[in-house]
Amino acid sequence: MPELPEVEIVRQSLNKKVKQKKVKKVIVRNRNLRLKIPVNFNSYFFNKKIIKVGRFSKYLIIYLPEDNYCLIHLGMSGTIHIVNNKSVNKYTNTSFYNSPFLPKKHNHVELVFENFKIIYNDPRRFGFFQLIKSNSDLIKRFNHLGPEPFDKNFNLNYVYNFFKGKNKDIKNFLLDQKFVSGIGNIYASEILFLSKINPIKKAKLLSKKECQKIIINSRKILLKAISMGGSSIRDFKDALGFKGGFQNEFKVYQQEGIECKNIGCSDLIRKKITSNRSTFFCDSCQK
Repeated sequence: MPELPEVEIVRQSLNKKVKQKKVKKVIVRNRNLRLKIPVNFNSYFFNKKIIKVGRFSKYLIIYLPEDNYCLIHLGMSGTIHIVNNKSVNKYTNTSFYNSPFLPKKHNHVELVFENFKIIYNDPRRFGFFQLIKSNSDLIKRFNHLGPEPFDKNFNLNYVYNFFKGKNKDIKNFLLDQKFVSGIGNIYASEILFLSKINPIKKAKLLSKKECQKIIINSRKILLKAISMGGSSIRDFKDALGFKGGFQNEFKVYQQEGIECKNIGCSDLIRKKITSNRSTFFCDSCQK
């Protein structure tokens, strides 16, 4: 599943293409995604101008006229493709983890504009579209989620007090969207390595200094990943044919058995399964 940086790359690609463009036609081939697409879906888009494309955590937000919004979550296999009408796209995929080309099957939703169309493809159908009818409802929709790492509320007071008395390990907290939104398995491992904190350390044992490291390094890692186009774990190219580059910067994720990249450390990166997730770390550097 794409994490915050990958969804941000999709947002940037979409916003550049559809901002202030009018939808000429809506095609829904399959309403049965994780959330069933409502029968009035067409009326929210047809002949309407897209104001902009935003994002919160791992959700795309299409801003529509009359204080309406459409959330898109890509799920496990959802991808968004941009197809131009008058020129042949070598690459269509703005998303991650699947083919850079538009697949022939599982194209569930199309938004058709004057010179191009946006196609949502999802073989496993775990993604969804959700219509939101007011800004207050949009805010309520995310009430169950914690702040993003970039949010001013993700600060030392919040993090340190959240961890008080908590027995759960720090890696699981970074994956807990109720604590902080947008971080997944890749970036949690990289953040903890940079912070020199063992992923299985209990959250209640973290000092204020360690909490501050997590805050600073969460922002540092995610911003660097965004600047490098995200992490291309599989055969990904964006709509311009470029791969993400942050996978070349991995220090621990998927580096099991490789020598630690910290200067002066010759230990090997270890892999441990915690809560059914692969956790990568250096036992010498991360305490």
